[in-house]
Amino acid sequence: MFSSASLNQPSLPAPAVTARRTPRIALSHLFFALTLSLPCLAWAATQVSSARAWPAQDYTRITLESAAPLQFQLLILKNPDRLALDLDNLKVTPALEALSSKIGANDPYVKSVRIGRPKPGTVRLVFDLKADAKPEVFTLRPIAEYGHRLVLDIYPAQASDPVIALLEKTQMPTASPAPAAPEAPAATAAKPAAAAPAVETARPTAPTAPPGPPTDALRRPARAERTIIVAIDAGHGGEDPGARGRRGTHEKDITLAIARRLKEVIDREPNMRGVLTRDGDYFIPLQGRVQKARRINADLFVSVHADSFIRPDARGSSVFALSENGATSVAARWLAKKENEADLIGGVNLDVADPYLKQTLLDLSQTATINDSLKLARSVLDNLGKINALHKGSVEQAGFAVLKAPDIPSILVETAFISNPAEEKKLTDEAYQQKLAESIFSGIKTYFAKNPALARARVANNP
Repeated sequence: MFSSASLNQPSLPAPAVTARRTPRIALSHLFFALTLSLPCLAWAATQVSSARAWPAQDYTRITLESAAPLQFQLLILKNPDRLALDLDNLKVTPALEALSSKIGANDPYVKSVRIGRPKPGTVRLVFDLKADAKPEVFTLRPIAEYGHRLVLDIYPAQASDPVIALLEKTQMPTASPAPAAPEAPAATAAKPAAAAPAVETARPTAPTAPPGPPTDALRRPARAERTIIVAIDAGHGGEDPGARGRRGTHEKDITLAIARRLKEVIDREPNMRGVLTRDGDYFIPLQGRVQKARRINADLFVSVHADSFIRPDARGSSVFALSENGATSVAARWLAKKENEADLIGGVNLDVADPYLKQTLLDLSQTATINDSLKLARSVLDNLGKINALHKGSVEQAGFAVLKAPDIPSILVETAFISNPAEEKKLTDEAYQQKLAESIFSGIKTYFAKNPALARARVANNP
């Protein structure tokens, strides 16, 4: 019987030398000696090529990338709160050691990371936590430029929704009606009255009209002072960089910059608020973006992207809505497939059930929502055409997963082609980003002027 210590000795050359000096040695002996050395070969071959940390208010993601799959075991430790991730047959590399320096003081959930060896051949990563956590660990197969990935998502034990918390802080009071002639805020005093967003006011009814059934309350217009909520979705993020421009620009950075500017423009308007699905460089699954919009009862959902194509001369802005009956063009189908692959690139645990598989999305409610989405898309496309060429003069449709909220008009805006060097340069210009944000908002205001916001009934099982 061989001890574990003997397995770690560099004894590879011995069998070869013995074979040369003793030609008649039994082949079975040589095979047995080589078999003993295999654990050393496996131990040396498995190493982390990159370690990344993505802190966010929703959760912190730790990603370990390697050429071969990592064998792991996760332990949850208490007093104090820690997570121990044991990795078998792993060599400690500078990339792995650098993980501790990537945990910043502003990480909401992780204090620090320590590396140890609880037993020979096993590396242990100890994550010191700031509070009790609910971890989730899974592996991802190679895709795009990534190799094998081990993903550790650290969620808070008591789930909180920072989007709703932010909305509660900025929600305008609705207890009393707005005065007939309100004093305009300093930031918007110079704007003409026509620039104010059109918000539905109560329509006069005949005094002798009999009261309707209780369900009529769901169809009555909202009060004039109700705040209109626009969910603004910055495409991609974190592990998913999106498209890349010729100059190295990442789509995820452009979309976040434009989304933040769009929120600022919306927030300056009375009775309107913009809420970002992500406000940093981290990944959110497609269904998670839809869920956030539904949790805050958003009136609209606008997903911001920057298109790419294999040809660098492709250019122009586009606006898309969801389709019930397939894509309106081959290009739209190709783009929807590419955007829907964001979950594979960003990394989604496929063992977690998708709640949207349990309900029919494309029902009568979805059909009505798509009609509203098309109106919104047309309005935004017309306004984008004032500052940029249009890739196609009509609104297109395809099966975008991020547009599948069954009760919120939703559009996907491809601001420009990041794969076009000229448009990539414009997309990185702050002044042009501001123009894009203002154009999208102008389209939103035009939509509400023609389609006033109503107090809409929600689809059952609102997550």
